[in-house]
Amino acid sequence: MSAATELLHNLSSPPVLCFTLGFGARVLKSDLRLPEALAQGLSIYLLLAIGLKGGASISGGGEGIWGGLAATLVLAFAIPLWTYGATRRFGGLRRAESASIAAHYGSTSAVTFLATLAFLDAKGDPADGFMTALLAVMEVPAILVGLLFAGRAKGADEAEAAGRKPGATGGGGSIGAALWPVVSGKTVALLLGGMVIGWISGPAGKEAVAPFFVAPFTGVLCLFLLDLGRVTADRLDDLWRNARFLLPLGIVAPIVHGALGVAAGHLVGLSTGSATALGILAGSASYIAAPAAMQVARPDVNHGLALAASLCVTFPFNLTLGIPLLHWLSRFIEERGLL
Repeated sequence: MSAATELLHNLSSPPVLCFTLGFGARVLKSDLRLPEALAQGLSIYLLLAIGLKGGASISGGGEGIWGGLAATLVLAFAIPLWTYGATRRFGGLRRAESASIAAHYGSTSAVTFLATLAFLDAKGDPADGFMTALLAVMEVPAILVGLLFAGRAKGADEAEAAGRKPGATGGGGSIGAALWPVVSGKTVALLLGGMVIGWISGPAGKEAVAPFFVAPFTGVLCLFLLDLGRVTADRLDDLWRNARFLLPLGIVAPIVHGALGVAAGHLVGLSTGSATALGILAGSASYIAAPAAMQVARPDVNHGLALAASLCVTFPFNLTLGIPLLHWLSRFIEERGLL
């Protein structure tokens, strides 16, 4: 299947169309919105469902997980390093704002990952169950790098304000305090907890809950994306104020990082579907865990720029174009034996 056919098929899929509906309704000032409690319930359902599925899949063995883990850790530490450098050089942003963007783009989006798994299942090219564990792993290293940059930025800003030469030391917020909400938050808790439950209960346990946690998955994802479309539209003002830099960043970053993730996946021997999923882990940007952690560390910094780029540009780009493009690239590499 050509890349153009992949794109057209994905653009007409129910999850993408539901996101578009929510976005368009908000732009047109409609009062369409899900109750907050329902939106939270949907997110809990989706995260637990994918954890259960992943745990059941690896209960019989996790061949390939160590190579995938190594590739994930390399990407999780490397992406925020060069993202920070590129943002400082080409964006003209403050150090702390660049650190925030680095954390957002080094981390990942669980919702984009969920949409990717639904896409791959529909294509008959599913990712391995252990990819769910790699999703949880990807959250922390990039945020840690971003927090370290944010701490250095605070020290440099204070030195400049005092008329001293900026140094490498300085006090940001407590790294432990900033990382704890990420590690103990519902995303990691539900993913890892669900994996443990799925691993212990095995395929038989998955089969027992399949009518609730497997069959309705795509429908629940559609409802969640409907509301997320509205949330995305609410962030457009932050985007437009810095569109000259944030728009290119939000498109170029997922393409470059996603392609690197796909290539790394094939280098360590992952399947076509799993390499696609690793590409999305690398190419997506956080808009939940990273904003929370960076806000704790540097409440004095405007994290709206990073959130606008990740939520208003990178997320819809990946949802509509990035996922099928990376899947096509993964198949292309596999069919031609390039890596």
